[in-house]
Amino acid sequence: MRWIALIGQLFTVLLVHFSLEFRLPLLPLLAAIALSASINLFLALRFAATFRLTERSAALLLGYDVLQLSFLLALTGGLQNPFAVLLTVPITLSATILSLRTTMVLCLMVTAAVSLMALLPTPLPWGQGGLELPGLYVLALWAAIVLGSALIAGYAWRVADEARRLSDALAATQMALAREQQMSALGSLAAAAAHELGSPLATIAVAARELANSIPRDSPLAEEVGELVSQSQRCREILRSLSQGRASNEHAPYTRLPLSKLLESVAEPYRRGGIELVVEVATRGAGPVAEPSWAPTPELCHALGNLIDNALQFATSKVTLRVRLGHDWIAVEIEDDGPGFAPEILDYLGEPYVSTRHSTGGLGLGLFIAQTLLARTGATLQFETLTKGARVTATWPAND
Repeated sequence: MRWIALIGQLFTVLLVHFSLEFRLPLLPLLAAIALSASINLFLALRFAATFRLTERSAALLLGYDVLQLSFLLALTGGLQNPFAVLLTVPITLSATILSLRTTMVLCLMVTAAVSLMALLPTPLPWGQGGLELPGLYVLALWAAIVLGSALIAGYAWRVADEARRLSDALAATQMALAREQQMSALGSLAAAAAHELGSPLATIAVAARELANSIPRDSPLAEEVGELVSQSQRCREILRSLSQGRASNEHAPYTRLPLSKLLESVAEPYRRGGIELVVEVATRGAGPVAEPSWAPTPELCHALGNLIDNALQFATSKVTLRVRLGHDWIAVEIEDDGPGFAPEILDYLGEPYVSTRHSTGGLGLGLFIAQTLLARTGATLQFETLTKGARVTATWPAND
């Protein structure tokens, strides 16, 4: 677009000077056009065609366009030049792609430029001696350009802002729909897995109990066999909960617990020997904030349990469950003193099939499921690697 503008400027200057024979100051006019062409050429050679300018860079280019066009107009009649209306073009472009603040700055630049041209008018090249229009007419041109710039910029920005909002809403809706479809597929997979794994797991549990009964209590393998029995029992309970779904939690919406007690209840099945599990409540801001009471819904319990279990797996000696309370937000922090998240996957955590931290043979679905379930409750999830350990923070608006 800037190349088209420069070609138009060059063509107009040469046509008026040589064909219409209106004398123009060619040297400064062609120098200004050549400077703009040099800038365009530099940008074309310096950056690829797909390079996206930052807002500041785009604003600087549009600001330069306003100054360059104002310079050309000042030498060729100022506001009396019919092409003075082109000063509204950079403002319109800014309103459609840049912020309101940048657009307002460009509007002020155009207003200053046309005001200066109105106060210091130059003759319009026209035959012998040039043409000077009445002052009242020039004043009307000034008012038309200033008001037109403001109105066009305001309307274009409003339309572009609505379009951006609709685009963002559509993208968010598509993302939510994709996650719901993935969760639906995972639900079907979980039901099928629960059905298929029921019989072999029952056989494993029976064999584990028989093995435990046949080994003396003082055997060095007794502890490992006991762990095998308890873990097989836990697997059966997990499969039973997957099969029953919400039926086993039909009374959950009517039971409400303080958030710290809810965390203790959720974390209890995942406790491990040698790992200290601490629950804390902290407030931030002026004045005390009452700890909320929440219903232990299946979504909330499963999501938080998944995160707590993940922290306990990687913790060295301690896992801290911290409830933070603000006046307009509630946060739950799950912090461990383990190795932390691997830097190469930190930005991708929460996506399906992305394994956490170090390879442990998992499918990489735990954090995805937890994040999706927590999103249904209105929470946002944040992952951090600390100096020693990792932290997962779930944050809700306080009115939820």
